[in-house]
Amino acid sequence: MIVPPLLQKGNSVALLSTARKILPHELAPALPVFEEWGLQVVLGKTLHLECHQFAGTEEQRLADLQQALDNDQIKAIFCARGGYGTAQIIDRLDFTKFARCPKWIVGYSDVTVLHSHLHTRLRTATLHATMPINFAGNTPQALQTLQQALFEKPPGYTFAPHELNRPGIAKGQVVGGNLSLLYALIGTPSDINTRGKILFIEDLDEYLYHIDRMMNALFRSGKLHRLAGLLIGGMTNMKDNAVPFGEDASQIIARYVKPFGFPVAFGFPAGHMPDNRALVLGKRATLTVDTAGCGLEYLS
Repeated sequence: MIVPPLLQKGNSVALLSTARKILPHELAPALPVFEEWGLQVVLGKTLHLECHQFAGTEEQRLADLQQALDNDQIKAIFCARGGYGTAQIIDRLDFTKFARCPKWIVGYSDVTVLHSHLHTRLRTATLHATMPINFAGNTPQALQTLQQALFEKPPGYTFAPHELNRPGIAKGQVVGGNLSLLYALIGTPSDINTRGKILFIEDLDEYLYHIDRMMNALFRSGKLHRLAGLLIGGMTNMKDNAVPFGEDASQIIARYVKPFGFPVAFGFPAGHMPDNRALVLGKRATLTVDTAGCGLEYLS
């Protein structure tokens, strides 16, 4: 696995949107954070564009991201927000220059498309972390872990036990992201191989039967069968029908992984929540799950 170089003060980083439109004033709280970290922010053209719900047309979003990927002076690319749209452009991106000079791709939610594609096609680590549109509402820990992952090393975590956890110790690359996007990528060139890996999943604003459908797809496609471990983040603002589904999101997930013996840890602080802590996807880690609590530590 290729891990991009850590950032240093004075580095230039790009800020753009590959998906939903964003207004410049929505980024105002984030810019002082980058300044405090000593980074020079290069604003992408998509931050001022609008095409229906998107930050510009497909061609405009493609060109903006391609320019940042090709620029050797840009050491990290921060996706300003998620939404939907990255999958529209992923197959037309040229990663030739990026492969020669890899850089951090930072974001979550719809950015899962880039995380999964780079893991599968280029074996390059990426950073699942909060995005600039969220900075004002993030916890200090969310921003601290992002800064630490970019400038020092991936942070280690301890978090509370959960009644549906399955104890054990797992070692493997951390992969994954937003469940809806992982589901949508099955069978595409960006689909991830989960064998022997620690799979992280999270989601937002889904009907419970959708969670069941997506977990069923992961099961039927074999993505759960040879996992080293499963790490579940926020399942935020789940919805139900007038006739209740009968299980919450955690219970649905637990049911689908019941046939397997790998460790399972619910309640990891990452996803669509203020306390969205950074995960380096692609690096190897140890996941420890027991009745006293859980831990995730990256291996050197």
